[in-house]
Amino acid sequence: MGREVSESCVDNLIIEMVSAYCNRFYESKPDLAARRIEAIGYQVGLQLSERYTMERPRFTDHLEAIKFICKDFWSEVFKKQIDNLKTNHRGTFVLQDNRFRWLTRMSVDTNQTNTDSSLDTAENKETQSASMHLYFPCGIIRGALTSLGIPCAVSADMSNLPACSFVVRIKG
Repeated sequence: MGREVSESCVDNLIIEMVSAYCNRFYESKPDLAARRIEAIGYQVGLQLSERYTMERPRFTDHLEAIKFICKDFWSEVFKKQIDNLKTNHRGTFVLQDNRFRWLTRMSVDTNQTNTDSSLDTAENKETQSASMHLYFPCGIIRGALTSLGIPCAVSADMSNLPACSFVVRIKG
């Protein structure tokens, strides 16, 4: 029997975690806050990957493991598959989600009636806040792939909310 948690509970947990690390614990050190958030995601990814691959044979190559992340793993975590997968066949993969669940309620308001400098500051702060929410899923992806025996680095790009891309670079 599987256990599920309400989507709104997960959303609120992530919002509170990011808020706590960015505004209370490491307010003056955003890089450290980002590393801590990513580390929590890494542990979650390790555990989820172990759970979801318990009955599966080991993957024979990187592409097979990435496809598992894009289809089965993403479906379990986000209730949908990745929208697009690209690779350069040299260890770099781009996972595109056109409507990433954890960003659907976020926006960067560029229609403010402030001066140019205050508009830039406000927009930059909103973008930085949204990007802090992507360290957790980057950690989840890195943890899941590490559990599958694939050491990697994961970064995120969000140029058009709520769409985002996760760039996976296989190490070694």
